[in-house]
Amino acid sequence: MEILSPAGNMEALTAAVRSGANAVYLGLKEFSARRNADNFSLEDLKTAVDYCHERNVKVYVAINTMIKEKELADAVNTVTRAYNCSADAFIVTDLGLISVLRTILPEAELHASTQMTVHSPAAIKPLKRLGISRVVLGREMSREEIREFCKAARKENIEVEVFVHGALCMCVSGQCLMSSALGGRSGNRGLCAGPCRLEFSSSGSGRYDLSLKDLSLIDYLRELENMGVASAKIEGRMKRPEYVAAATAACRASLEGRQDDELKAALKSVFSRSGFTDGYYKSALGKDMFGTRTRDDAEISKSAFSYLHSLYRNERSVVPIDISAYIKSGEQLSVTLIDERKNKISVSGDIPESAENRATTEDDIKTALSKLGGTPYFARKINVDIDDGLFVNISQLNRLRRSAVEELGLCRREANRYKNAEYRTSARQERTRRTPEIYTEFLSASYIPEDLSGVCGVILPLDADFDKVPKATKKIARLPRYIQNEEKVQNRLLSLKENGVFTALCDNLSAMKIAVDAGFKVICSNGLNCANSESVKALESLGACAVTLSAETYMPSAKSISADVPIGIFAFGRLPLMLTKNCPVKNTKTCAECKNKSSITDRQGVKFPVRCKNGAYSEIFNSSPIYLADKRDDLSYFDFIILSFLDESPKEAKRIIDDYIEARPPKAEFTRGLYYKNIP
Repeated sequence: MEILSPAGNMEALTAAVRSGANAVYLGLKEFSARRNADNFSLEDLKTAVDYCHERNVKVYVAINTMIKEKELADAVNTVTRAYNCSADAFIVTDLGLISVLRTILPEAELHASTQMTVHSPAAIKPLKRLGISRVVLGREMSREEIREFCKAARKENIEVEVFVHGALCMCVSGQCLMSSALGGRSGNRGLCAGPCRLEFSSSGSGRYDLSLKDLSLIDYLRELENMGVASAKIEGRMKRPEYVAAATAACRASLEGRQDDELKAALKSVFSRSGFTDGYYKSALGKDMFGTRTRDDAEISKSAFSYLHSLYRNERSVVPIDISAYIKSGEQLSVTLIDERKNKISVSGDIPESAENRATTEDDIKTALSKLGGTPYFARKINVDIDDGLFVNISQLNRLRRSAVEELGLCRREANRYKNAEYRTSARQERTRRTPEIYTEFLSASYIPEDLSGVCGVILPLDADFDKVPKATKKIARLPRYIQNEEKVQNRLLSLKENGVFTALCDNLSAMKIAVDAGFKVICSNGLNCANSESVKALESLGACAVTLSAETYMPSAKSISADVPIGIFAFGRLPLMLTKNCPVKNTKTCAECKNKSSITDRQGVKFPVRCKNGAYSEIFNSSPIYLADKRDDLSYFDFIILSFLDESPKEAKRIIDDYIEARPPKAEFTRGLYYKNIP
């Protein structure tokens, strides 16, 4: 199994390689989900690739942010230039970018980022169709879920990558809007401000109920390997080289069956939030998974740095070479190196002289040629063909050895590729104005107003009573945002057809695949993070009949996103800021006490509603609802809008629906969401 280590800069990359990584992943200055890391310029990337390839280490470049309409051409150009630097693969998120790359740069190896929210096997075939060769699973998956995913992935020849150590986000990756909503810095765009590490309490008592301990599955690497996991990934592109070295070395020791308690203790001390957790993996959710970074944690870490620096102070000799020396009377001395790739380097020196005193022996030559310290090479075999009675200048032999090693290193560095895969975004015309259709979403059928005049469709959870939706109104089933039992979801969809439900609202690729296979029309929700025309096309190719744009879409640019399917936006309601497997409310309340009507409170006293979805996952909603009814001109560029109701009574819901029909100004506390903020 591959050990995949993070590299926020060249020192961290060196630490990873020297500590036993098989591959590293890094970001460039743009389009990286860790834009606050040092990251690499394209010139730095070539240096990094050369260094890694000489040592049999692969380099994966993360281009794993949501791409805006005007950024597509630059993103494609960035990937092309990185590909020409001989990067081995690209970790990607944006469906539009993936689709374009598969068309114009088909040679590039693409890995689906964890930001694509992949957590169930139904997503595998759509990913394969998109040209993905490896998928990075969600960190929330259990041992059993990973095992079943690997079985399905093997059938499609898709590799599986699993995070085995590092920070855990409270939110399922790719579904967090908290940083952008509260701080104007988007996690989906690589600038997460980490508000979840601040005080958010389900009891108002100053707790940190959104801060999880760091993940560590290092003790389970052999088990994961036996499941079929191809790559063990370490999180931490913004952490120090010492952390990278410790985590990498600990993974290497685990895979090799070595118990290194000193290393484990150092890893815990260098960075943890009062320890580690394997709660998701073992399906042991609850209070024990939560933790914060304390002053004591920081003080302990200082003492570990010296020891950890020693892990990567010296070169790691991992490349086997065969060395031969040819030393004959009257002929030039020659040294030849051959590596495991069959690269062959030969260098020649002076003609050896007859020995006046002691003749140079075969053992003398072998001793000199085996001195490969400070290089990534070790001598697997040394052959010496030497005539008797000759004197060899060992200093000259050492120079020849060094020269040959240097030439071999240059030979092992892959030459630049020269692929020109330019993509130009064509000028987009603003869509023609229209009166958008109104879709309304409710937590249950009991909240539906009797009068649904002006409403084209009603969205209800999959397990809701759809019989209460008026026959003249389209019935839309929202599939779970985190799917634990695909068969159960599909069976429920098939049964809903008898109730006249033929459309599904889907937040991820798994949900789309299940709905399409059940014969449903698919509306893609904003959870699929679609923010450009190519992403709309990609979703359409996977079966989408309509697409809801990302809630982080900038309204002026949204008007120019083109598509052959209807496009809409989330236009009213409390925006879900987090999708969580571990309910924060359970830290202080039982489900019976909560009654699915709790909230969490930040350090300023602002409350954020929390709602549970049948115990499978929870959603944390914004404190104020989005309100756009008075933005009729802007809404007229969309084919449909979604009005989502959380706690509003049927009477309140009816009033808000009428507000949107009549384009009335807001009457209560509200937000415009992120549509007018042009999140960087």
